[in-house]
Amino acid sequence: MPNTKSRLIVIVGMTALLGLGACHKKPPAETDAKQQARSVRVVRIEPSAVTGALAASGDLVSREEAAVQPEVTGYRVSRVLVDVGSYVRRGQTLAELDGALINSQLEQQAALAAQAAVQAEQAEDQAARVKGLDNQGVLSQEQIEQRRFQARAARANANAQAAALRDVRTRAGKLAVSAPVSGLVLERTVRPGDLSAGSATPWFRIARDGQIELSAQMSEDELTRVHIGQQATVTLPSGSTAIGVVRLISPQVDPQTKLGSVRVTLPVRSDIRAGGFGRAVFADATGTALAVPETAIRYDADGASVMVVGADNRVKRVAVTAGTRGSGLVQLVKGPPAGTRIVAAAAGLLLDGDMVRPLEARAATPAPAPAKAAAK
Repeated sequence: MPNTKSRLIVIVGMTALLGLGACHKKPPAETDAKQQARSVRVVRIEPSAVTGALAASGDLVSREEAAVQPEVTGYRVSRVLVDVGSYVRRGQTLAELDGALINSQLEQQAALAAQAAVQAEQAEDQAARVKGLDNQGVLSQEQIEQRRFQARAARANANAQAAALRDVRTRAGKLAVSAPVSGLVLERTVRPGDLSAGSATPWFRIARDGQIELSAQMSEDELTRVHIGQQATVTLPSGSTAIGVVRLISPQVDPQTKLGSVRVTLPVRSDIRAGGFGRAVFADATGTALAVPETAIRYDADGASVMVVGADNRVKRVAVTAGTRGSGLVQLVKGPPAGTRIVAAAAGLLLDGDMVRPLEARAATPAPAPAKAAAK
């Protein structure tokens, strides 16, 4: 019996030792997982000031364009004095019309006007001779009234001929087609020998003062982020850049495209041409939005995503929708809420469920708080 009791004591003791050994194996496993966890830099999603993220493209157009056509028709072009690319002054002659026909009309009309004036003087003299002879029996009242009517009719005809003479003289003065504004000639469609026939196509198109602007198309939300007088860097097709200033913001958006236009005035330069294309970057356009560093967003076949670090320090892939970019930040149009911790690097080597050791840092410069009202 004593031997049996001794064996039982030994077995129980060994079982207890095995149980204690099993209990001490799990903590080392968890400790190893934590020790093997990668140290990663994490940031929190928070409202940030995204600067320089606004860009827009559009066509280069004339700020104000003047269309020049002849004011008289039926005359041949004798000379064209300017060409495309010429800079003209207001009132400068652009083309001349042949005045042979209108000069003969001018002489003829001058003769008719002089003849009508003489006839009017004669009729008025005859009417003056019967003044005071009413109802005296020298002439019938009908004859007296007839002379007066003839005098008025002759004077009216003389006035009409004089007006016709002024009209011919005015048209003769329009034989020189002049520039209504100073500026750069963008287009010329007239040639010597052409007939001024009243076509709808202008002979010349002039960019007033040579001023060219970028007409950039922007969404309704983007329009609220620009203001008149704001500077923009415009990149031209040649690769060169120019500093422009916002002159006009469209008061409405197109109901179909939901886009509005912004006019950016550019400096007068030979390499800035109407009809070209440009892209403007509004460097000082600042918007406040939930943003993360550009390196925090990972792009793959499933789209854009970030690696969210949970309370247990394990990562999880969460899909996001990226918005505007600027100053190293990307706006999150759709994604985790503010305050969420995410891996700051692209996290290409991390998989869902991996444990990490987070090293927290700031994501971006926070949006400035509104200024407090001054004490009264």
